[in-house]
Amino acid sequence: MLPALQSVDSLVVRCPNWVGDVVMATPVFECLRHNFPQATITALIRPYARGILEDSPWFDHIVDCQDKNLKGLAAIRKSFSAIKPQMGLLLPNTTHSWLTFKYAGVPQIYGYRRNIRKHFLHGPDPIRKDGKFKPMPMQDYYLELCRFLELDLPEKVKPSLYVSDSVQQRGNERLEKYGIKENDLVIGLNPGASFGSSKCWPAEHFGSLTELLYEKYRCKFLLLAGPGEEDIAAAIVAASAVNIINTAGDKIDLAALKPLVKRCNLLVTNDTGPRHYAVAFNVPHIVLMGPTNPAYTQSNLEHSVVLQKDLPCIPCHKKSCPLGHHACMRELMPGAVFNSCVAKLAETNS
Repeated sequence: MLPALQSVDSLVVRCPNWVGDVVMATPVFECLRHNFPQATITALIRPYARGILEDSPWFDHIVDCQDKNLKGLAAIRKSFSAIKPQMGLLLPNTTHSWLTFKYAGVPQIYGYRRNIRKHFLHGPDPIRKDGKFKPMPMQDYYLELCRFLELDLPEKVKPSLYVSDSVQQRGNERLEKYGIKENDLVIGLNPGASFGSSKCWPAEHFGSLTELLYEKYRCKFLLLAGPGEEDIAAAIVAASAVNIINTAGDKIDLAALKPLVKRCNLLVTNDTGPRHYAVAFNVPHIVLMGPTNPAYTQSNLEHSVVLQKDLPCIPCHKKSCPLGHHACMRELMPGAVFNSCVAKLAETNS
């Protein structure tokens, strides 16, 4: 541990904004708790994502990060004034996140030296290759900050999530309402992506896949759809001749999602948040990857099958297809995904 940190008894970590990134940052949270066992540790996180962290042993406080206006910044500063953090760790790369900590009165700030903020905080320079930032798994990217702080890292680095008894009980009640029994083979479908339409597998492909899987397994399908994903969920149900349990409209937040993903025997998912829930819960899953670079999520793949087409336009990292054909997802055919599902289920049951 850096000498400057040895007297720290209160610290705050600014969590990432994206759901998957928060899950991939959980080894950092574990590392902080291990190295500061008696300290007060606070998470600053977007309100919609706090359910990911609730019930975990890492944090004494979770503060909502609403820092886009002066009222929100004042609320953060008021919260911090009560816990008096002596240091802060920034996981996002933005200068805005540094300004939030600075406004809130955090005296020692650590994070990657990027953008304008590199002149004002302590931390490592991002690894570069050929003059560009080197793509690397986000889990490892975040842990490099812990190495810079000279902290003891966990022996086994893997995302983890926690579910309280009350959240699990509500999940069990919801599953019972859906008609899912203990011995049912449940295949989860995760068709959304808050990033943008470029990450979304077509609804008709999901529909065809369910028909192929039902013919072989007579399984049950649990379609996981969050707020704003009602239309794509309805399109998948309409595109399939088999019964699909559609959770759209049930107001399932990110805490309530945890027991549902845990219950799945297999998850078929776009490259989005619930994919990383599956990693944390050791749920076998098929990842339908389109416009993004797989290097950013290339860790803890023991239970994963990542399917991605070899196309010259990949990775573009655009929110919608700039070429208009969306070939990266449309050319991932249901038959190929079906074969991967069959192989993964056979491997899991062997």
